[in-house]
Amino acid sequence: MPSRRSFLTGTVATGVALSSQPLRTAIAQQKRTIVDSQVHLWPASTPQRPWLPAAKPQLPEPFTIERIIPLMDEAGVDRVVIVPPGSLEGERIDYAQEAVRRYPGRFAIMARIALDKPDRAARLTTWRDQVGVLGVRLNFVADEAAWLTDGTADWFWPAAEKARLPVMFLTSGQTSLFASIAERHPDLTLILDHMGVGAGLRPRAESPTSVSKVADAIAETAALAKYQNVSVKLSSVPLISTESYPFRDTIPHIRRLFDAYGPQRCHWGTDVTNSFARATYRQRVTQFTEELPFLNESDKDWIMGRSLLERLRWT
Repeated sequence: MPSRRSFLTGTVATGVALSSQPLRTAIAQQKRTIVDSQVHLWPASTPQRPWLPAAKPQLPEPFTIERIIPLMDEAGVDRVVIVPPGSLEGERIDYAQEAVRRYPGRFAIMARIALDKPDRAARLTTWRDQVGVLGVRLNFVADEAAWLTDGTADWFWPAAEKARLPVMFLTSGQTSLFASIAERHPDLTLILDHMGVGAGLRPRAESPTSVSKVADAIAETAALAKYQNVSVKLSSVPLISTESYPFRDTIPHIRRLFDAYGPQRCHWGTDVTNSFARATYRQRVTQFTEELPFLNESDKDWIMGRSLLERLRWT
């Protein structure tokens, strides 16, 4: 038979355990969800599954599901938006869908579409019925840049707006053209890639002119913030820096876009394969969670994942 002391001790211990349960639950609920807004994944080119002719990958080796999962786990990244590399695989998304199926809840897809084929409009109404697909990713670089002004892309904007499809887009020096698109289609969710700094605008330490081009591109991106349907990916940061980690020369650019868009319309991301040697995957996280003193913890919660989940309606 237990003594009075052991009974009281056990009762107190039980009470403490019960009272601390809500605290432990609250702490668990406070874990920040980290979502990378852009990663390319691709398997090797094989006769059974060949790449497009003249395809040039960003890395010499395939960047596979098996490579990204350990990186995510080590860096504390919960989810990744896969942008299938159109230059390698065109409109194919089956490998990205394999990642979605193998790791439920960890991956989603922004699928490619051929803008020069208006017959694709019929597919947009059921676009999100495809496994893992949340929206569309468009490229307006090289030859495709002309599609913004020659009428090729005109069919797409009203069709995507009607289908309620979020659209990520990459451009280089044409960001201002999206002002009229955002204004004409206020219910179209537009997400600007890489802070609006495309490949042709990246800085070189020996060229002050190239550095000023980055600032000009950031200014164009900030100007789009007046449209509430536009948000921005604070991604591919190492490629707009002439320094090593923590890329302090990019902080004024990040701050300018944060001030313009606010935390609920800024999305952290890496585009890791496009600057693989510049920083570890973990450093790409800590640059935002540890190196930007103007962000409070709530800001980080939004930028590191919450804002993108809401923008893409990714539950």
